[in-house]
Amino acid sequence: MDKTEQHKKAMLEALEKSLGVVTSACKSVGIGRTTHYLWMDNDPEYKRAVDDVSNVALDFAESQLHQQIKGGNPSSTIFYLKTKGKKRGYVERQEIAHEGLKTFQIEEVDEQDPS
Repeated sequence: MDKTEQHKKAMLEALEKSLGVVTSACKSVGIGRTTHYLWMDNDPEYKRAVDDVSNVALDFAESQLHQQIKGGNPSSTIFYLKTKGKKRGYVERQEIAHEGLKTFQIEEVDEQDPS
């Protein structure tokens, strides 16, 4: 395994430990963020592995949200309903009242014409 492949493997492990926080993972491995994103653009296998880590981090966050809901946290319950319960009507809507149609007149000014 060459040095780049070793760095990629270390980066994936660091991403898992940091729950997908790229800056933290890059610092712990000793590479720049640009290098990570170049690997993402040029190595489909690396990108797939990074996406898998991102999904694990999302699963973790969702499990934390569910624990907060079970614990009776109203903000977490509201957040969940607003994001996952939209089809059941749990969505905020803004109503904008207006007083009818307004008319505007636009005058074109030719800045080249001295009159």
